[in-house]
Amino acid sequence: MNSCISRRRFIGISAAAAGMALLPFRGMAAPQAVTWQGQAMGAQASLVIHHRDRGMASRLVDAVVAEVRRLERIFSLYREDSDLTLLNRQRFAVAPAPELVDILQACREVWALTQGAFDPTVQPLWDAYRAHFSEPGASASGPAAGIVRERLGLVGLDRLAWSRDRIELPVPGSALTLNGIAQGYVTDRVVEMLRAAGIERSMVDMGESRAIGTAPGGRPWRVGIAVPMRPDTVVDVLDVEDRAVATSSPFGFRFDEGGRFSHIIDPRSGTTPQRYASVTVVAGEATLADALSTAFSLMDVDGITSVVRDRADVEAHLLSHDGRLTPIRF
Repeated sequence: MNSCISRRRFIGISAAAAGMALLPFRGMAAPQAVTWQGQAMGAQASLVIHHRDRGMASRLVDAVVAEVRRLERIFSLYREDSDLTLLNRQRFAVAPAPELVDILQACREVWALTQGAFDPTVQPLWDAYRAHFSEPGASASGPAAGIVRERLGLVGLDRLAWSRDRIELPVPGSALTLNGIAQGYVTDRVVEMLRAAGIERSMVDMGESRAIGTAPGGRPWRVGIAVPMRPDTVVDVLDVEDRAVATSSPFGFRFDEGGRFSHIIDPRSGTTPQRYASVTVVAGEATLADALSTAFSLMDVDGITSVVRDRADVEAHLLSHDGRLTPIRF
C-alpha cells in the first residue's frame, strides 16, 4: 500500500510484523504479502498483510475477515438477519451483543459532546427521504414539512433505553443507524487484533483509517485530503502515527438527481445542510473520528472549535465548496 492514502470508500489493511521493516534482512526470508479481496461493511474490501511467515499471515487474514463478518452481523443495516435490523424490526433486544451496547455508549458520548449533532436515532428521517425520492415524479423540494416534523418526533438518543441486558426503542417507528460510527468501531477492533498478533506497523482502512506506528522506514503514514468529486486532487497531506483519520462528505450519497439532499441529515432539524465539501477528523481512535466527522459536517465553525478545544486528541480539517481548507487544532 502506498504510504500516501487519499480518503475513499475502500477497505484495506497493510501490515508489517512487529519489529520487521519491509526490507529483507540478511539470512532471513523477505516479508511476503498475503492478500484478500471481497465485500465488507457495504464496500469493496481489500486486505494485505506483510509477514515473513506466510502461514501466520494467512491465519491472521482469516481471523480479521471472520471478525469483520461477525461485526457485520451485529451492526449492518444491509443484512436482514443482523442484530441491528432485528432490533429496529422488533423495537427491543434481550441480552444484546456486548459490542452493540459498547457502540451505543460511544454514540451517547459523542451525542453529548456535539449537543445532539450526532444521533443514531436519525434513521426515520433517512427513511423519509429515501421513500420520498423513490416515488415517480417526486417533488424536487423534498419530503413534505409535515412528514419531516413527524419523523423528528421519533428522533432523540436521550429517549433510547439500554443496558447490558436489554435495548428498547422508545416508540413505534423509531429506528437506529450505526452507519456514522460502525466503520470506525470495526477499524479499531481490527487494530486491536493486529496489535495482539504482534503487528507494530500498519495502516488499517475500514472506510476510516487508523495507523499503527510508523510507515516502513520510520516515516509517518501520510493520509491525503482529496476533493470529493476529484479524488486525484489532494489539497493537503496529514502525517499520521498511532492516530485515526475519518472523512465525511455530502457528496458520498445524495437522494436526488439535483444533489440538494445528502445522506448526512441533521437529527435536530431534519434538514440536509451541506456546509462543507468534506470534513476530516483526526483522533486517537477511529470510532471517535468517524462519529465526529459526521457531527462536524452539521456544525458551524464555532461549534466545532469548541469541541476541539475541549479534546486535546482531536483536530478537524474543513474543506469548503470552493476548495479552501480550514484546519482546527489546539
